[in-house]
Amino acid sequence: MKTKSNYSNKKILVLGLAKSGFAVAKLLKKMGSEVTVVDSNPLEGNTEAQALIDAGFKVITGSNDASLIDDSYDYLVKNPGIFYSNELIQQAEKLEIPVITEPEIAYSYADATMVGVTGTNGKTTVTTLIQLMLKHSPKFKNSYYAGNIGIPISDVIQKATKDDVVVTELSSFQLQGTIDLHPHVAVLNNIYSTHLDFHKTRSNYIKAKMHITKNQTADDYFVINYNTEEWRDLAKQSNAQILPFSDNQELEHGAYVKDDVLYCNGEKIMTADEIQIPGEHNVQNALAAITVAKLFDVKNEDIIEVLSSFRGVRHRIQYVDTFGGHKFYNDSKATNVEATIVALTAFKAPITLIAGGLDRGNGFDELVPSLKGKVHNLVVYGQTADKLISSAKKADIDNIVKVDNLTEAVPEAYKQSDDGDVILLSPAAASWDQFHTFEERGDQFIQEVETLKGDVK
Repeated sequence: MKTKSNYSNKKILVLGLAKSGFAVAKLLKKMGSEVTVVDSNPLEGNTEAQALIDAGFKVITGSNDASLIDDSYDYLVKNPGIFYSNELIQQAEKLEIPVITEPEIAYSYADATMVGVTGTNGKTTVTTLIQLMLKHSPKFKNSYYAGNIGIPISDVIQKATKDDVVVTELSSFQLQGTIDLHPHVAVLNNIYSTHLDFHKTRSNYIKAKMHITKNQTADDYFVINYNTEEWRDLAKQSNAQILPFSDNQELEHGAYVKDDVLYCNGEKIMTADEIQIPGEHNVQNALAAITVAKLFDVKNEDIIEVLSSFRGVRHRIQYVDTFGGHKFYNDSKATNVEATIVALTAFKAPITLIAGGLDRGNGFDELVPSLKGKVHNLVVYGQTADKLISSAKKADIDNIVKVDNLTEAVPEAYKQSDDGDVILLSPAAASWDQFHTFEERGDQFIQEVETLKGDVK
């Protein structure tokens, strides 16, 4: 196991717990760091904080005051979702203490081959598909996934050996806090405008995303969507070998679609209709995964087996149930307009859409073309409800119902919909106005569908 010396005997403050903070604190201590953990939540009910205290860590709860850090610290490792406007982070920056995130620590410890995946939409699907395909690679003993997918990288890299591969989903929040992170293969699935409340500008958001390739060399690979001129220009910033993919053009080198057949470097892989998960966007996701799989000598039959059997990731256009003439899909991971547009284009049947959530200050008029003629009924809730209503009226949707919460939204959507409708939760907004995470929101949707099914019967 390679333990780099840059974190041993260093004094490090970990800000924010949850899964990644808890995992990185333990890893840092294993690496020989002096660790202090700060979490704004009170100790009562804070199981991660109590577990670290029981393990002998110094833990401060109920505060994140700027006075908790001074110039004796070497690093601050922050929870990715904590804004840089946080007063403790601001104080660290004034003291010129590097502010980093968990992947930076984890990557420095890894012996395994590392594949990093980022993008505005499709990260989880692509990460999962790559991991499943690389199980069949003759170059690796084991294939793992980790990161923003819900499993801390700091946990996985401690069991992954030099004979293994770890496929990591990396958000812009995580990537912004990296300095030396260096995946052997980096994947950029796409870039749209989102999380601007955090990054402030699209330029900042793109810069954070491009951290995934900034340390790559000519010995590495950058797999990137070539669908737009902007994304093709981003490829020029990388020092790695470029492996492009596209579903809107034929490529001399790379993965592409022609006459509904998926190719990689001119070799036929499979037909598009063999992909189990619905939607044109999943053709792009498949192309990204195929590109990585072929790099590591995965056979076509194994690629086909994965793509023809994979039914989708939880909370991303996830099929839930069918009853009463309706199919229910959970797309809680659609935390932005672009993700909801992708979901709407995945279905041919009429849609009853459930949407709404945290108001980040953006409008929803970009949804109008995708709503028009596709969404027959709209049920909205949350902080963005009125904005969604305004945009829906521009799309000529007549049947719009506003409710208080998701518990009310599911039976109302069923009531408003017709036989043959898809009832789709695709919020186009973050969950944080009424939920802690999009996973919690999606899980409640599934529970409400189960409750409704019992009531209908």
